[in-house]
Amino acid sequence: MDWPEPIQRVQCIAESGIQCLPSRYIRPDDEKPIGHRVVEEEIPIIDLSGLYDKRRRKTMEEISNACREWGFFQVINHGISPEQLQAGSEASREFFRLPLEEKQKHANDPVTYVGYGSRIGVQKGATLDWGDYYYHHFLPLCIREEHRWPSKPEEYRARMKVYCEETLELCKTLLSVFSENLGLPPDYLKGAFGNEEGIGICVRINYYPVCPQPELTYGLSPHSDPGGITVLLQNDVVGLQVRKNDYWVPVRPVANALTINLGDQIEILTNGIYKSVEHSCVVNKKKERMSIVVFCNPNGEKEVGPIEELIDESSPPRYGQMTFNEYRKFIRTTGTKGKSYVNSTIHFR
Repeated sequence: MDWPEPIQRVQCIAESGIQCLPSRYIRPDDEKPIGHRVVEEEIPIIDLSGLYDKRRRKTMEEISNACREWGFFQVINHGISPEQLQAGSEASREFFRLPLEEKQKHANDPVTYVGYGSRIGVQKGATLDWGDYYYHHFLPLCIREEHRWPSKPEEYRARMKVYCEETLELCKTLLSVFSENLGLPPDYLKGAFGNEEGIGICVRINYYPVCPQPELTYGLSPHSDPGGITVLLQNDVVGLQVRKNDYWVPVRPVANALTINLGDQIEILTNGIYKSVEHSCVVNKKKERMSIVVFCNPNGEKEVGPIEELIDESSPPRYGQMTFNEYRKFIRTTGTKGKSYVNSTIHFR
């Protein structure tokens, strides 16, 4: 299987000095970000050091409220040092500074998406997003394929391995907190994801070049993440926006903070108690934006459905059961389309 059309790298288009956005990237009038209502609110910022002292109950309540009301929050004192954050960011940035022919050695395909890419979805003639990316796996070990990670810069693999290991520990902490807040044993959600030997961790580094007409396109169109927990490290350029009711809230970068959001698998497992949230990335006319995204997902072969302990007569199961591999075929085929897929699974059982 191959891409339906020749791939053009957005970075190359941007660096060619164009003044007008190519038509392939212009959203329909009713989808352009210029039409969004943006409100300057602030998503919750939670100090995770409170989980380890007398503030534990308060911190757990803050996380519970953020999961129920926002589906998004930023965390500080999360256990990953500023030096490790900077090391991962620098290695990722250096990849996109390589010559095109070097990056092209890692060009991806629409079957696994592993490698250097510039589109999501295989629908011919689809409107494209203004961004390039590199995607690869970390866990489970059987699909890591470290030889398919960037070979340059030379320090990328070592630095990203450490970053993924530390992010995994953060995700295990969050899964434990989510479990307890839902009235479940602390290891419940980790088990639902496949435990140590089966849990999925994958990485996507995003590069959003400067854009001549940012009001007409997206770096990443509105969508909810198909997986479990997403951990985002962004640079100091504002771009991420979170949908809250009928408006959008910009996520202002906080130094050394990580942004956490819940994916569709958490919504399905909790039977809608926690919900994944639509979000998007807008682009900038003067500044490039970069981010490192780590996805913590259920094992691809493990069936996921509403947790029995969260179901009763007043809260019957709202979602069907399917493996995560089956579920994510949707976004890989059709691209980002809001919350259309998780909403389509409601009452499908």
